[in-house]
Amino acid sequence: MNILLIDDNQNRAQAIQQALKGSQYSITHLVSAGSSLLREVDIAKPDMIVIDIESPDRDILESLHTLNQINPKPIVMFTETQDSQIIKRSIKSGVSAYVTGDADPNRVRAILDAAVARFEEFQDLKSELKSTQNQLGARKTIEKAKRMLIEKQGLDEDAAYKAMRKMAMDSGQKLEQVATNIMNMLKNLP
Repeated sequence: MNILLIDDNQNRAQAIQQALKGSQYSITHLVSAGSSLLREVDIAKPDMIVIDIESPDRDILESLHTLNQINPKPIVMFTETQDSQIIKRSIKSGVSAYVTGDADPNRVRAILDAAVARFEEFQDLKSELKSTQNQLGARKTIEKAKRMLIEKQGLDEDAAYKAMRKMAMDSGQKLEQVATNIMNMLKNLP
């Protein structure tokens, strides 16, 4: 995994690089904390971001939040700040692992492994949630169209569903699309 490392301390950065030798992780881009995070991510195209900073500021957290919305990736933050509000904002911004204290070279690999595993698990959950929400939305659309067929066409529930299903099969469309078409058509009828 290619890592973008954000660290103002050259000695610490070298210690982290040394600790990652021979592992799946490789620091391919090193920048200071004052750099534009979004620009650096666009340039480096890393698989993971590691931030070693005394205290995350509002700009870093906003950049992480934006990045998490458009191009999520595992983010590990080593910091001295133990403020619970900053920790919460960091996690909400997409930080997979928030570690207080120095980036101990003996623990870095394990922390990165845990952050990647946590990130992947969270992405799976987000994907599952989105799929479930889409299914629920489709079901609501189908039920609404079925109710409209019952009210406006005088069909019973079973007949309304069968009619929609037949239209879907005949047209090669998904049932949800047929339901949407039916609702658009029937809402203009008296």
